[in-house]
Amino acid sequence: MPVPVPRQRAIPAVESGQAQTATHGGPLKEEVHRGAATGAATGATLTLLLIEDDPAGSPIVPELLDSSGKPIRVRTARNLTEAERLLTDDVHCILLDLALPAPGGSGGDDELAVLKHVLTLAPRHAVLALTASGDAERAAEAVRVGAQDYLFRDELDGRLLSRAIRYAVERKRSDTAERRLAEGRLRAQENRRLERGLLPTPLLEGSSLRFAARYRPGRSRALLGGDFYDAVRTPDGTVHAMIGDVCGHGPDEAALGVELRIAWRALTLAGLCGDELLGTLQEVLEHERADEEIFATLCTVDIAPDGRSAGLCLAGHPSPLIARPGRAARLLPYEKNGPALGLLPGARWPRMQVELGAEWSLMLYTDGLIEGRVGTGGERLGQDGMVDLVRRQLAEGLRGENLLRAAVSEVRDLNGGELTDDVAVVLLDRVP
Repeated sequence: MPVPVPRQRAIPAVESGQAQTATHGGPLKEEVHRGAATGAATGATLTLLLIEDDPAGSPIVPELLDSSGKPIRVRTARNLTEAERLLTDDVHCILLDLALPAPGGSGGDDELAVLKHVLTLAPRHAVLALTASGDAERAAEAVRVGAQDYLFRDELDGRLLSRAIRYAVERKRSDTAERRLAEGRLRAQENRRLERGLLPTPLLEGSSLRFAARYRPGRSRALLGGDFYDAVRTPDGTVHAMIGDVCGHGPDEAALGVELRIAWRALTLAGLCGDELLGTLQEVLEHERADEEIFATLCTVDIAPDGRSAGLCLAGHPSPLIARPGRAARLLPYEKNGPALGLLPGARWPRMQVELGAEWSLMLYTDGLIEGRVGTGGERLGQDGMVDLVRRQLAEGLRGENLLRAAVSEVRDLNGGELTDDVAVVLLDRVP
C-alpha cells in the first residue's frame, strides 16, 4: 500500500534540488512535443488545460502568473471528449480532477482510470492531479502512475498553482530529456552489437594474405545499414571472402545482414562454395526477410591456397577491383553476374575462375562507394570513376588501410558531404 504523502511535499522537494521519480503511463512517443516539453524553458506563454466536470465552481484563481509575471492561459474542459478537442500543440500542462468519471464508465474499481486515460491521450504533456486533501493516498499513487505532481483542491491558491504548473512542465521536460538520453544509449548499444555482427574479425590465422576493411555509415542514420562482410580460411588453406548489401536501411535490414553473414561463415566452414553456397543463402534470406520485396546483393571470392587464382561469384553485386604491379588496376570480369539473392526462385550463380598472379591487391566494395555524386551536375562517380580514383592513389604509394581510408574520404569529398548510402570496403593483399 502506498504511503500517504503530506500536503505540498512534492513542490518543496523540487526547490531543494531533490529528485522525484515517476513511472509514466501511456505509450511513449518518439519525439517530444516542443510546446509541451520546452514552454517553461523558452519563455513562451504557458497554457493550462483544466479538466473538471464543474469548471465554474473551481476555486482556481482566475489570474495565474508564470515566473516572469506573464499570465498563464487557462482552458477548461468538462469531460475527456472536450479535453481531447482542446489538447492542441500550445498546451503545456493538464490539471486533472481525479473525481472525474472515467470515459464510458470503463474504470470499474480503478480509482485512477481517468488519469491513466489522460496519460494515454497526452503522453507528452505534464499532468497535475487534483483531489481532496483527505485523499492523500490516491494523490501519491497518481504520481507513481505518471502525474508530475498532485494538488489538494481545498488548499489551492493562485500562487501555489502557478508554481506547480511551472515545476510540472520542467519535470516533464527533464523526464523526457532523461528518457531520450537512455534511448540514445540503447541505440548506441544496439549499434555496437550490430557492428560486431555485420563487421566481424576475419578468421585468417595461418594465411599470408593481408586483410583490411573500412565501413562508413550513410548520413542521417543512427544504426548501421545492411552492408556486411567477412573472411575466413578453411582447413585446406583456401581463403574465402565476401561482401554484401541488403536493400534498405534500418535495424531490420541490419539484422538480416547479420544473419546472412553468419550463415555464410557457417556454410563456408562446412565446405559449401559457389552456386551451392549462394543458393542456400537465398533460402535463408527468403525465410528470414520481413517482406518479399527485400533482396541482397553479394560478392564472394575463394582464393586458392597458393594465392595465385580465385573463384568469383556475383549475385547482383559490383565486380571486385584487382591491382597488380606494372598493370593498371581494373575490374574483374562480371559478364556472368547472377541475380541478387531473393529476386528469382531457383536462380543460379556461375563461379568464374580468375587468375591473380604472384602479387596483387583485391578490393571488394558495396555500391555506396560508386553511387556518390561528382560535382554539381548530379553525375554519379560510377565504377569507372572509382577505378580511376584508386589507380591514382595506388600511384601515390597508398596501400592497405591507408588506401581504403583515402578512397572513402575522396569519394565523400567528391559527393560534397556525407554519402547517402553506407560504404563497406574490403582489401586483400598478397605480397610474396
